[in-house]
Amino acid sequence: MLSLILSAALLTAQPAHVQTQAPTPPVSASSPVAGDPGAVDLGDIVVEGGRLDEATQAFVREVGAPARGRGLARWRDGVCVGVANLRNETAQYIVDRVSTVAQDLGLRAGAPGCEPSVLIIAVTDANAFTEQFVAMRPRLFIVGGGGMDLGRSGLQRFKTNNQPVRWWNVSIPVDSDTGAIAVRLPGEEAPFVRSAGSRITTNLVDDTKRAFVIVDVDKISGVSLQQLGDYLAMVVLAQVDPEADTSAYATVLNVFTDPGQTDGLTGWDMAYLQGLYDAQRNYQNPGAHRNEVAGSIVRAHHRITEARDAPPEN
Repeated sequence: MLSLILSAALLTAQPAHVQTQAPTPPVSASSPVAGDPGAVDLGDIVVEGGRLDEATQAFVREVGAPARGRGLARWRDGVCVGVANLRNETAQYIVDRVSTVAQDLGLRAGAPGCEPSVLIIAVTDANAFTEQFVAMRPRLFIVGGGGMDLGRSGLQRFKTNNQPVRWWNVSIPVDSDTGAIAVRLPGEEAPFVRSAGSRITTNLVDDTKRAFVIVDVDKISGVSLQQLGDYLAMVVLAQVDPEADTSAYATVLNVFTDPGQTDGLTGWDMAYLQGLYDAQRNYQNPGAHRNEVAGSIVRAHHRITEARDAPPEN
């Protein structure tokens, strides 16, 4: 299904290349944080537990963009990354980088020729292209099931977003153990889902099912390929609010406003991703859900810091 819409859409984009392939050996794109001295670098505040907790919770609230009425979603098993309309070597780098970060989080990377679950398309005049892209198969964006997307107002923002990169994420509530779909989809019978939760906890979690990313090539000249690849990994592997104000944090999400701050994913970013993928996410209350994810991020940060500061093995 996604390959069909990709092929149709790229007739408009006049693609130079479509690449879907498992990663080659990992490309390192992490670096120490530089630039804005006021940015929050987790490595600088590790000894201040209260401040770390507060900063992490604030970041989760600012950045997280779950589907309406749902908790933060993540990929369950793996991703297949497709990149279109870029030179072969550029497309392959992006596929490799996003896939490598996914593998670092415990996900599988798609084999060569896999059906893309992530479509990254480079275009000019991104607003016009996105309008046509959505019009071809609107049900791929607004599926019709409860708690799967940001709704029509969110889709309108996606179509008119003037940022260098825009993205649309579709997720679905599922049984946490089996992955069975837990909402009724249009044209299908209501699913049977076991009830194993309580007023506090739930056995339903949210899985990311597909992601569309549009890159406006006229607006990315100020960043390196390494920075672009890491930025794309961040917005593909987590549900990120494109309107989030992250200026107070040392994160790759600032790369288009301040390219000198970082060369790629920071310790803050990797702690966020690892914490998200380690979290149980089994609280009913949205606030408790965010706090649980934030706590998992703090623990991930401590692991990253300990590994960084550990003496080298003989």
